[in-house]
Amino acid sequence: MDSSPLEEIIRKTESLLTDVLAVADPALARVAWTGGKDSTVVLFIWKTLLDHYGLGPVRAITLDTGCKFPEVIAFRDRLAREWGVDLHVARPTVALGDYPMARDVVACCRDLKVEPLARAVRETGTTHLLTGIRRDEHPDRADRQPLEPRDNPAHVMVNPLLQWTETDIWAFHTLFDLPHCELYDLGYRSLGCQPCTTRPGHGDGERGGRRKAKECSLRTLTSLGYF
Repeated sequence: MDSSPLEEIIRKTESLLTDVLAVADPALARVAWTGGKDSTVVLFIWKTLLDHYGLGPVRAITLDTGCKFPEVIAFRDRLAREWGVDLHVARPTVALGDYPMARDVVACCRDLKVEPLARAVRETGTTHLLTGIRRDEHPDRADRQPLEPRDNPAHVMVNPLLQWTETDIWAFHTLFDLPHCELYDLGYRSLGCQPCTTRPGHGDGERGGRRKAKECSLRTLTSLGYF
């Protein structure tokens, strides 16, 4: 019997991550886990592989920018406990009390996301960082590759969901009964920081609720080291 399209992309993702596991020390490979629907799929598949080979626990880096939705933080912390995630929380070093949130989106993301992420990769000795990005969610991700060597610090960014769609993600959640942040049930489709995230309007795309200036700067942010 022929496999379904979902089964085929799951198989390809598992194959890529198995190849990563063959060359990477599992103690030095971490999931870039945002608490969102996509990176939770990566976390689950990677955890399943580690559990199968007895190489756990699953390790992750998460960014706490200081302006995340409290629902995302609560979901992240609860699932980390339930799944036994070795979670490294990366936080910005800038004082947030009077920080001009989202005034300059590139500077803001650099200070609150890019630099804390680079520091976390360096501090944990991460050699492989597994992301949940997909090609179809943004034009600037259309040419992203499954394995991307990065500098400062040196590591490989692994993007195992590039060929998945939003529908694939939710089908996988349903198939394996994965938990998700309650904000998705309220109409959010893509979760970022609070100043740059709203519910998308009728007819908007998946990232329609993201701030437009941020969306237009994604390629710049990627060049600075963000995923």
